Amino acid sequence: MSVTTVELLDDARRRLADAPREGLGVLRSSRWRKDRIVRAGSAWHLGVLLLTDDAVLATGEILRAAEEVRRGYTAQSARARAERRAQARRGGFAEGEVVHLGWRVLDPAAVDAGTASGPLALRDGEPGVRWSPAGELVPLAGYLEEKIALLRV
Repeated sequence: MSVTTVELLDDARRRLADAPREGLGVLRSSRWRKDRIVRAGSAWHLGVLLLTDDAVLATGEILRAAEEVRRGYTAQSARARAERRAQARRGGFAEGEVVHLGWRVLDPAAVDAGTASGPLALRDGEPGVRWSPAGELVPLAGYLEEKIALLRV
């Protein structure tokens, strides 16, 4: 293998140093307060991947923090999503700020050793990423190149 997953991600971090990041959130429950989503860090959003200073994560739910308002929803899923947006606002995220929830940590060293980790895996000895559950593995180097270019626009 010419370039490892770890090396590709480290190179991406260097190239993204001054690029904007988005918030990572985790749900906190309390007996005395309403549930809220609190900040757990920040990451560069690169499609199905979230890249932090020292980790790579698989994306989960993406939402924008918003004040709680009374609305009539035709679907329970819309009501639940509005509640999560309000939880993020209660947790300290600014109005309209992007919040990633339900993300999970990936293991790029395991990928380099031959074991898949979330959407990351080796294909013919080269690091790849599956950009959708049913999609094919695409070369990670090209995927990162494209996502970094889009983030910088």
